[in-house]
Amino acid sequence: MYRLVIEHFLPSNRCGHAVGLIIFVLGLGTLLPWNFFITASQYFNERLAAPNTTSNGTSGSTSKDYNYDSWMALLSQLPLLLFTLLNSFLYQVRERFRVAFSLVGIFLLFSLTAALVQVPMQPDAFFSITMATIWFINMFGAVLQGSLFGVVGLFPPRYSTLFMSGQGLAGIFAAVAMLSSILSNSAALGYFITPCVATLGTLLCYLLLPHLIWLMALCVTCVFAVTLSVFPVITVRVRTVYRDNTVWDKVFTCVCCFIVFNVMDLVGRSTPSLLQWPSKESRLFPAAVLLRLVFIPLLMLCNIQDSNLTVFSHDSCFVIIMALFSFSNGYLASLCMAYAPQLVRSKDCETAGSLMTFFLVLGLAVGASFSFLLGKLV
Repeated sequence: MYRLVIEHFLPSNRCGHAVGLIIFVLGLGTLLPWNFFITASQYFNERLAAPNTTSNGTSGSTSKDYNYDSWMALLSQLPLLLFTLLNSFLYQVRERFRVAFSLVGIFLLFSLTAALVQVPMQPDAFFSITMATIWFINMFGAVLQGSLFGVVGLFPPRYSTLFMSGQGLAGIFAAVAMLSSILSNSAALGYFITPCVATLGTLLCYLLLPHLIWLMALCVTCVFAVTLSVFPVITVRVRTVYRDNTVWDKVFTCVCCFIVFNVMDLVGRSTPSLLQWPSKESRLFPAAVLLRLVFIPLLMLCNIQDSNLTVFSHDSCFVIIMALFSFSNGYLASLCMAYAPQLVRSKDCETAGSLMTFFLVLGLAVGASFSFLLGKLV
């Protein structure tokens, strides 16, 4: 499968850069587990320093020395050594299954570690769970690293250098994530959510590598992220200037927000059956997707209740902005979903469609997350 990627895509500079970027991200993902646990040494030692509570509910006078750093190093390297060796026997298992299974395992274990940040636990129990997590996460990491080195070996030598460079960035990535978490006061929770997202991104990059629908995937994500970041959290706060007209005031949001959006979105989704512009090869297409970002400030400058940012106060301004906003959402999203299968081989069309559906939902989730921030700004 990957030989076909080399033969059909690498001659194109643009696709070659995409392959290089994906391989760089895959390298980053292989060393995330080790680096995130070693960088969080202070967090784990502080939690383990709490005194144990006895069976009658009283706290012990002293806390145990768990030697977290030593045990962490040992229980990281032992499974790494063991399962790197076992990788030579695991080649009978399909490489795609090994990589996907390992990344999903790492993602779930990082999710567990993030969840435990908010759970009060006895130091003994916390130490046992943490050590078991370190063992299994490095076990998955060993299988992942061995499998991906096999994949990268099929590519020209410069891609191996990119893979190794990605691994080298993992430590910096973990340190910056810790610094950002400390400065944002989210501390350990935000820190351990970061590798969850990064591991999920690594999995998506791996699934994307044989198909290269990356541009359309990013476009559909951006389209829906922009839409959900302001609709409906911002748009429902816009008020009519005709407040004296009680009937219009009552139906304004329903008509000008929801009906206008859904009608124009439907028109936008239907238009590609008549006209498809820009073309899938045109640079204007991603430019048009990015241009939709302008709708965020435009809608925030409409007549929002109790806002001091109002520039477009009249109802007609809001309706025009909403109409363009919703039409472009439907039109560009439909083009993304139509173009993606055309950019891969015929036998990969079904996989491309499934991946595009995922990125569509990812855009919705990203937009919904940003809506919390934008909602506080108006």
